[in-house]
Amino acid sequence: MSTPLFLNRMTDVEKSVNHLPHWQQPGRCYFLTFRMADSIPAKLRDEWTAQRDQWLQDHPKPHSPEETGEYQQKFTARIERWLDAAHGSCVLRQPECREIVAGALSFFEAKRYHLHSWVIMPNHVHVLMSLHEGEQLGRVLSSWKSFTANRLNDLLHLSGPFWQEDYFDRLVRDSDHFVRCVRYIRRNPLKANLPPDAYSIWEDALSRQWAPTAP
Repeated sequence: MSTPLFLNRMTDVEKSVNHLPHWQQPGRCYFLTFRMADSIPAKLRDEWTAQRDQWLQDHPKPHSPEETGEYQQKFTARIERWLDAAHGSCVLRQPECREIVAGALSFFEAKRYHLHSWVIMPNHVHVLMSLHEGEQLGRVLSSWKSFTANRLNDLLHLSGPFWQEDYFDRLVRDSDHFVRCVRYIRRNPLKANLPPDAYSIWEDALSRQWAPTAP
């Protein structure tokens, strides 16, 4: 049970922007969220996008840690509230759909990354994981989403995008932040008032050790 590597403020952070800003350092610990393509109504998404684009225009790169925190509070947290409202088809309520996602998450365990905790909600997924040195976060997310999209579309007789193109990621700052991420994952189904058969959750021994109290 190895100790995760957290944000190193003494070394450079790789910053990139697709639709969302991403901060990355090699071999570090991340809290990730990816969601179904229909998980947020178009009207809410368009309003959020317009406000986000204006914020990015007013706060040009490179972003300071304080600006990154402001972005997450203004935009990431709002998305998380909308996700918990269970918009869209929410097909991940079905156990056989969640099994496909869980299998993809665990497929490269110990080869490309180490999983600490995850929860599969009806329309989104949260993952706390440590990336192995030399691996790219975008590559890992792309492999999860591409494989599961194909399998889920086949299972459900669907076509078109299954997942939203981008994802949210946070570099875990320290052990306290790690514990907060574990507890956020544990509490997410409770906060969304989900019955036990509507989600799947898992955590490793380190998460149970560092965050022993439930939930």
